[in-house]
Amino acid sequence: MAETILVVDIGSTKVAAVIAEKGDDGTLMITGHGVARSLGVKKGVITNIELASKSIKKAVGDARRIAGKNISEATISISNAYAKNLNSAGIVNIPNQDITIKEIRRVMDTALYNANIPNEFEVLHVLPYNFKVDEQDFIEDPYGMNASRMEVEVSIIVTQKSVLSNLTKAVRSAGLEINGIVLNSYASALAVMGEDERELGVCVIDIGGHTSNMVIHIGNSIRYNNFLAVGSNHITNDLSMALHTPLETAERVKICHGNLLETSNESIELPLIGDAENRNNISLEIIHNVILARVEEALLILAQTLDKSRLEEQIGSGIVITGGMTKLKGIRELAQAIFHGIPVRIGLPRQLGGMYDELKDPVYATVIGLLLYRVGEYTQYEIDHSKTLLHRKNEQGINVTDIADIGRLQSNDIDIKSKDKEENIDIGIEIEHLKKVGDRKEEDLFSSFSQKREGNSLSRFVNWAKQLF
Repeated sequence: MAETILVVDIGSTKVAAVIAEKGDDGTLMITGHGVARSLGVKKGVITNIELASKSIKKAVGDARRIAGKNISEATISISNAYAKNLNSAGIVNIPNQDITIKEIRRVMDTALYNANIPNEFEVLHVLPYNFKVDEQDFIEDPYGMNASRMEVEVSIIVTQKSVLSNLTKAVRSAGLEINGIVLNSYASALAVMGEDERELGVCVIDIGGHTSNMVIHIGNSIRYNNFLAVGSNHITNDLSMALHTPLETAERVKICHGNLLETSNESIELPLIGDAENRNNISLEIIHNVILARVEEALLILAQTLDKSRLEEQIGSGIVITGGMTKLKGIRELAQAIFHGIPVRIGLPRQLGGMYDELKDPVYATVIGLLLYRVGEYTQYEIDHSKTLLHRKNEQGINVTDIADIGRLQSNDIDIKSKDKEENIDIGIEIEHLKKVGDRKEEDLFSSFSQKREGNSLSRFVNWAKQLF
């Protein structure tokens, strides 16, 4: 039976809601979406719960009308603005020598317990990036292995409790219950990363309207995340001030003439702020210089952030840039020059069934990533915000522990249900033995045995058979 999923990306410039149907085979089919202007949110943080709630309600309402579903549980995104990344480690003994989901949960819980998490912060994700089994390091998946000891190193993503509380209030005021909370940069990475990039290591940069987020994904986990309060809307503000033109006009100029590669001697006429009659004649070269200066500044700060992470050498597949700023012509070439020749590509959201053309835009990477997270495309093992261990082992087969339990249940069932059945099995063994050591006919044995079995006792038969031979 299909499962209906609702996800909501609460950004600084827009709120995007998407409803999809998850099939029995795990495939997704998008059935509705809604987008609303983000109110009461600044730099990724809720600043007015009532206004934010109205934006969420409008986006979700539009998605419900298109999909024809009245779903009220949602997986939501949370800004990277006040999130932090902590590292921790844990070690446990394996009493039964076999590593099951229970042992993996136990070692991750130990790592979480050992972490030094400030009181004002709350855990969003616990992501293991290195398992060690006995003396074997860098184990990709310890499940099912035989060992006496297991260690794990984890990356823990935390956020301020006040930020999370205000976000929760805004969502619930919109009439929704929360069934999952995902860091927005984590979701964006899920939407644009390829399998090879996950394996080789990749840096994903999501440049939104007011913020830029960076995550470094290596192997099975996010190893680093950071936040920059600069986005494509800052270009609009710079153009508005430099050209003394309204913000709406500056936004159109950015979209139509935002070229980082080429300049032009042509001019365009733009209206003045507060003056409906007069217009300014502005050179496209000035527009080019204003845009280039802001984009170059943002990319230089992000390059310094990558350098501080000390993981630059581990991102073998390079950098993926997504988000609204990727619409500027030439941003890939500029980024590649600023990031010291590291390969750079523009990341588009993964194509899903029923995907509207509007959702194929990089600005919707986060909301598409939320859908993928919801259907199980998280890291191999993860403890989420609700302290639940997420994994996909049950989808691949029965847990080893479950098999043992089933075996014990079946044995008990035999004992309880059919004592006579056990006796018949043992009787069969005794008859085979009598066939080998004696020369009586099989029918005589059964005839004699049927006369002796009135008390339903196996022991009588055995004693009788011994007397015969």
